[in-house]
Amino acid sequence: MACTTATLSLAFAQLHSLSSQRQPLFAKPHNTIPVSPSRRCSNSYRVLAKAISIDPQNALTETQFSEFNDDNQSTPSSSKLVLVIGASGGVGQLVVASLLQKNVKSRLILRDPAKASALFGKQDKEKLEVFKGDTRKQDDLDPSIFEGVTHVICCSGTTAFPSKRWDDDNTPERVDWVGVKNLVTALPSSVKRVVLVSSIGVTKFNELPWSIMNLFGVLKYKKMGEDFLRSSGLPFTIIRPGRLTDGPYTSYDLNTLLKATAGQRRAVLIGQGDKLVGEASRIVVAEACVQALDPAVTENQVYEISSVEGEGPGNEAQKWQELFETANSC
Repeated sequence: MACTTATLSLAFAQLHSLSSQRQPLFAKPHNTIPVSPSRRCSNSYRVLAKAISIDPQNALTETQFSEFNDDNQSTPSSSKLVLVIGASGGVGQLVVASLLQKNVKSRLILRDPAKASALFGKQDKEKLEVFKGDTRKQDDLDPSIFEGVTHVICCSGTTAFPSKRWDDDNTPERVDWVGVKNLVTALPSSVKRVVLVSSIGVTKFNELPWSIMNLFGVLKYKKMGEDFLRSSGLPFTIIRPGRLTDGPYTSYDLNTLLKATAGQRRAVLIGQGDKLVGEASRIVVAEACVQALDPAVTENQVYEISSVEGEGPGNEAQKWQELFETANSC
């Protein structure tokens, strides 16, 4: 209890700066360390997964590509077609970069399709398609957008407090609730997985300090979006990151995204039960979304994610699967 109390105190102390953040601000981890599967999960963090060390040169965050070569412009090696919502945002850009690097075909829904060229350069249509649309407007979601889509990653979002990003009715209610509801309703039943980026604290939006974050409803609406997806019958995975760090990389090009680094915070903590607090690198969150698309172990699961100092799983599928499995077993 003392550890939990101290952690919440840290979170409350940081909430004064929320209005200047583009993403929710939460507490830094308090005496939280990666744990191995052999250790018993503590009462406070009973579902923390281990952080795994690998060669960082193999990770997406350390990729030294200066440009895509001819092989990367060839026909995608995967039969997946991943629809990405929020692709121009901080996490979304990194999701698309990871998919392109893995040679997985992507389809983006953007309010301004011109942003795709600015962010990701000229890409072969066999690898990247862009549709103009707005999930807040149900009429924008023409069935043709979803033809052939096998997987979906939704990482759209806005600020918790009023800001310029709320212009044009871009509020938490419209983005995190109406937008998610419209998207899920429009998806065909053949979709194999929907990955939704939400936030830690969504189950506690009436409790301090989370109730301060939720003054304008951001946590409540994210939870409503989660619940609608969960009740839809579609296979899902929900990713709840802590306070987002690293980036956003708005207005940078694909080469910059591929060279993005999480610095020293590459180790990954994964929890369940909305007990985890801390910060999460956007790079880590984006890769978690991509890695959660296929494994059976992640189907119909909800994970909280944070990142701490140390080496992490990078973009190695087996390492991520071990992390997810460990979280499920606690």
